[in-house]
Amino acid sequence: MKNHTNRRIIRAAIFCLLALAIPSALFVLRAADKPAPGADKPAPAAASAPQLAKDMMGTWVLVGKPGKVAEPPAAGGRLKFRTGHHWTMTQANPDTGLTIMHDGGTYTLEGDKYVETIEYANPSTANDIGKSFMFTVKVEGDTMTQTGVGNPYTEVWKRLK
Repeated sequence: MKNHTNRRIIRAAIFCLLALAIPSALFVLRAADKPAPGADKPAPAAASAPQLAKDMMGTWVLVGKPGKVAEPPAAGGRLKFRTGHHWTMTQANPDTGLTIMHDGGTYTLEGDKYVETIEYANPSTANDIGKSFMFTVKVEGDTMTQTGVGNPYTEVWKRLK
């Protein structure tokens, strides 16, 4: 009787696995036959953006100021993330992992004139919410230099890979 019960349990388990696996496999096959969502739409604006705008997108780590550039920190460090229209900057304490600075918002780029607007921040930079900061920006290889225009934030960043 024990073997008979074990066989029933095994058959039930196999049936359940097949019942779950077959519809999933069919869905995957059907999904592969369909074009990706939006494939019939024109490419986003970023695809036609100037080269500088494309070069600025990604993840960057602060390495210093012009003339005083260091190696990227092994842990912690100030990171900047940029998409086609949004940016965020965050810094964690390398010993604790706790966030000590985080802010972000939107930006515009016209030629090499880059303007960041802070739309959100943690308490340490909350007084900057709503402010905009102008820079000239250049990207050479994996190095980006933002030179503050009317502000003291002249910085050199290295692309993280």
